Parts: sequence; C-alpha cells; structure tokens
Amino acid sequence: MLGYGASTDAYHATTPAPDGAGVERAMRAALAEAGLGSDDIGHVNAHGTSTPLNDVTEAAAVRRVFGGDTVITSTKGVTGHPLGAAGAIEAVYTVLALRHGLIPPTANVQAVEPAVDLDVVVDLPRKNQGTAAVSNSLGFGGHNTALVIAVT
Repeated sequence: MLGYGASTDAYHATTPAPDGAGVERAMRAALAEAGLGSDDIGHVNAHGTSTPLNDVTEAAAVRRVFGGDTVITSTKGVTGHPLGAAGAIEAVYTVLALRHGLIPPTANVQAVEPAVDLDVVVDLPRKNQGTAAVSNSLGFGGHNTALVIAVT
C-alpha cells in the first residue's frame, strides 16, 4: 500500500450522506501520500454500492480525479453490503488485478445503469494497464476511504 486517504461526508456516523466531494478528498489524499498523480493510476476499483445515487456520485468523483482514461470497475455487486468485509475484498481484488495484469469479469452483472460511468467487465478478463491502482470504499455515515496499491 503506497497511500491512504479518508474523509467523512456526514455529521455523524448513522446517517449516510453520499457526497462526491468526500470521495474525491479521500482519493486525492491517498494519491498525495503515495506521491503519485492521477496519470499514474490505470485502474480504480470503486465501491459500487449498487444504489443509483451512490453509484453515480462515486463514478463522477472518480472521473473528476482521474479523467476518462482510467478504468473503473466495481466488485460490490459480488460482495454485497458487509461494508468492512467488502472494503477488504475490494482491496484484495485490486491487488490480484495488478499482480496478474488482468481485470477479471464481474459476476452476476449483465448490464450497468447507463447513468453510472463504470467499465464493468462482464464476459472476459480485460488487460490491466499500469502498475498502481486505487481501491475505493464507502461506509456508514458517508465515510470514504481510498487505498493506492502497487504490486512489485
């Protein structure tokens, strides 16, 4: 792990308040700690809460930080909503995608909501570009975390 960033959008931890600015702050803080720029990241594994508001909010924040060339995927549709466990699984997924140079297919996804700007791989693995990636996670109360990960 090269960098870590976190932010909270809500006033207290019991009321979710999705806010793209908080997602963006967490990712920018992780990049700064890692000493990397957005061009150094080839893949972002988004939390993908499977709710239209959060998915669109998160995807838009990722695009603001990384632009249009970074591949955005999500494993949340597979892991469900165990929050802490989902965040850990997302980090493992990101490490494996880097280590093997492939982004594996996303199970159980046939189509993505058109408003959500995700590059979901459904049928065959996609070549993973780059040597560093970000694993993003959302939690209760608008808590956002981002990990910058590299495999050597």
